[in-house]
Amino acid sequence: MNIVLRNNLILITTGFETLNSSWMKDFLTRHSRGMLFLPKAVLVFRNDNLTEVRDEFLRKLSKYHASKNEFSHQFFLRSMLKYGTQPIKIELKEQLEPQNVKVNLYAYDKNTVLISLDYPNSWVVSYLRSQLEVYVEKGTDVSLVIDVSDYKAKARLERALNKRHILHYQIQYTYDNHFMSKLYSDFANFSFGDLCKEDELDENLHYYTVLECPVGASQDALKKSYKKLVKVYHPDKIFNDTPHMMQHYTQRFQLLQEAYTALRVVS
Repeated sequence: MNIVLRNNLILITTGFETLNSSWMKDFLTRHSRGMLFLPKAVLVFRNDNLTEVRDEFLRKLSKYHASKNEFSHQFFLRSMLKYGTQPIKIELKEQLEPQNVKVNLYAYDKNTVLISLDYPNSWVVSYLRSQLEVYVEKGTDVSLVIDVSDYKAKARLERALNKRHILHYQIQYTYDNHFMSKLYSDFANFSFGDLCKEDELDENLHYYTVLECPVGASQDALKKSYKKLVKVYHPDKIFNDTPHMMQHYTQRFQLLQEAYTALRVVS
């Protein structure tokens, strides 16, 4: 384990075994609503209601780190506690082989979706909770029932499902041919047809997410959102000339064009 105190965060680099320790998992589970999942890390933001939980976690972390490196942890703990308002980033040090996790989606009707796993995986469930907590009606260690009765909830679900790589897990979503037609039954003029094929369904779901519109949105809504977003992401609008930012804006602009072109035909 390695801990670095930066100006804007506490960076913890550790192995998956430590990440799965009870005291680490308890801390992360309690902060699920204020956590950002990254491909190789999790970023935990400050929660004023969990200050004591955070401080206790830092005490355990300092003691654990000191025991592994044979030094007194009191001074190091005082230093970490001074970073009380900063995020904590926990990053995996190993390059682990991606592990596939199958997640099943089932729509009872247009208002309720069941998300279930074949086997318990606390990290994948924590990710889904972090994205959908306000819409979770009930849940277990292998399932969540989501209330998607309004379009904001559906849009939130779409964004959550668009992310497939959590830590070293690769999520594979599966659903039957009736999933989309049940979920978006309000869109009577939307033709699903061959979109029930998994690959095409995934692609078009992604395009709606790119354009920040609900699935089945009208031509006017698609056009309005497209025009707004291309103004934001047009490469000529960027004031930062770093290659990374130029590439990001260019790719985003191209993806917006691709999504709008595809959905103008579909809708």
